[in-house]
Amino acid sequence: MVDFWRTREELRPALADIFRYIATVETTKHRIFQFLDKAILPDNMLIAIATDDAANLGILSSRIHVVWALRGGGWLGVGNDPRYSKSRCFDPFPFPDANNIQKQTIRVVAEELDAHRKGVLAEHRHLTLTGLYNVLEMLRAGIKPNDLDEDHRTIFDDGLVLIMKELHDRIDVAVAEAYGWSVDLTDDEILTRLVALNKERSEEERRGLVRWLRPDYQIPRFAKGVDKQAANEEGAQVAAELIAEVEQKPSFPTGAVEQTAAVFSAFAAASEPLDARGLAALFKRTKTTEKKVGEVLASLARLGYVTSEDGKRFSLRRVA
Repeated sequence: MVDFWRTREELRPALADIFRYIATVETTKHRIFQFLDKAILPDNMLIAIATDDAANLGILSSRIHVVWALRGGGWLGVGNDPRYSKSRCFDPFPFPDANNIQKQTIRVVAEELDAHRKGVLAEHRHLTLTGLYNVLEMLRAGIKPNDLDEDHRTIFDDGLVLIMKELHDRIDVAVAEAYGWSVDLTDDEILTRLVALNKERSEEERRGLVRWLRPDYQIPRFAKGVDKQAANEEGAQVAAELIAEVEQKPSFPTGAVEQTAAVFSAFAAASEPLDARGLAALFKRTKTTEKKVGEVLASLARLGYVTSEDGKRFSLRRVA
């Protein structure tokens, strides 16, 4: 979303008409989003997102967004913790085109999650968000509550972590439904679909449809030269501007999701870095194959999923 991270001087007007905003720590072991009162001005370690809509909190807290953010962001510090970057994690992220019922479903669960975490932290001073999510990750890894050591079992009990897990599971289901996807997609399937959706949003933007997350604030300030009728359409959010690149040797797929998956697969099977021409050679040649491959490749490079040492040939970026 354009201009939702600002300098401190620019943040104040963005918060003027709302009573809270979403925040996440820039570099942290667990990617956690929460509401902060607008009276709390963030320091340079916090990323502030100027929206008070719990639907957005839920979407950002979902597995779909966290998978995207972990792949797109960098890694930093002694613990090699993931870093949340505005330009790589948030700006290009395509929010779902959710209807009002879907948004309200997400809002209700996200509000419950935010209240639950704040409640247990206020009641038990020894608890921390990091500690709660350490135990949550243990549960997700298959560790049973009775197998936790004494310290983690205390956090599990006092933090009501099982309830927190249930709320996150409900958010994941609601957000997946808003996208029209199965909640059981693999990480690679999620990334493939998000990259393809980002490409679609970029093409929409070139036609004049800008999807704003907060139209009342953004349109008067940032909609110069944009079709404001289209920009006012419900659910609007700015899609990141991306150029795409593609390539393959069965026939190169026609759908954006399938094209991105094909390029991911080609890189995964490659024993050396490839450029657009080398990727295109893996598919049946047509007049447009290399151009389409190049478009997908450019999208992946822009989003940080592929890297290059010489600026010409690319390989998949390895996640730490």
